[in-house]
Amino acid sequence: MSTTAPGTAASDTAAPTRSIVAPGVPADRRASGAGHRRFGPLNIIAFIALALMAIGWLLPFLWALATAFKTETDAASGAGGWVGESGPTTEAFTSILSQGNVWIWAGNSLWTSAAITLITLAISAVAAYAFSRLEFRGKRLLYGAVIASIVIPPQVLIIPLFYEMLAFNLVDTPWGLILPQVVAPAMVFILKKFFDQVPIELEDAARVDGAGRFRVFWSIVLPLSRPILGAVAIFVFITAWNNFLWPFLVINDTTLMTLPVGLQTVISAYGVQYAQVMAQAVLASLPLIIVFLIFQKQIVRGVATTGFGGQ
Repeated sequence: MSTTAPGTAASDTAAPTRSIVAPGVPADRRASGAGHRRFGPLNIIAFIALALMAIGWLLPFLWALATAFKTETDAASGAGGWVGESGPTTEAFTSILSQGNVWIWAGNSLWTSAAITLITLAISAVAAYAFSRLEFRGKRLLYGAVIASIVIPPQVLIIPLFYEMLAFNLVDTPWGLILPQVVAPAMVFILKKFFDQVPIELEDAARVDGAGRFRVFWSIVLPLSRPILGAVAIFVFITAWNNFLWPFLVINDTTLMTLPVGLQTVISAYGVQYAQVMAQAVLASLPLIIVFLIFQKQIVRGVATTGFGGQ
């Protein structure tokens, strides 16, 4: 009959769970395994590929920026390479800013894009929550129509929308510019997919406490959806800011033009001047670059929590 000393069984049981790590191995290597390499061949290849794609994307922008700081003679002839024979100059920017109502156009772009973003968020969030949580007659048919409308090119709707705005006397008005851009089926789809992932138990607990449907939506669902709402807001704002075709068609009053349309009229009035064209492109894209630099974490977080990230 063998006897076992007290504590022997416990030590024998715990022994297999202890890992033996060679001295000098960092803590992160212990957690991930001694054979894991942070910079393996695949990671290096991926890094090189991403770097090449980034350079390929940046080169056109750098070329436009360099051309914007050239004289019109150097820009037309291409002499002097990236810098130009006469050296860098701000003549193109000075000429554009001194012609027309650039600051008024920039203000129009800012407030109309902000209004489009707010209205689109409100409509899309309410519609997405209804598709996600409510049951009503014709829900599948209506949601199918929303999904199908995503694949319809916006240019197909230009003529019907223009006649509709003309019938309501909204041509050459701010509302005629804003209202046709607030319907965004893709944003409804994205928000609906996110709302589907919100635990229904949270809403049930709130309803037990006496909260109504709107209170649940406002106080629980929307605060939990801040990352995706921020990402959608940025996407809508960028799209509204860059939109050229619809503002060009519906607005004739120079005091109501947006920045892309207004700058294009300045360039057209004075003929093709390459340095000013590039300066126009830089000025029109500068606010979007600033927005992206400020909210890039919000954009990445929103993309990671939507269908864009494969979820």
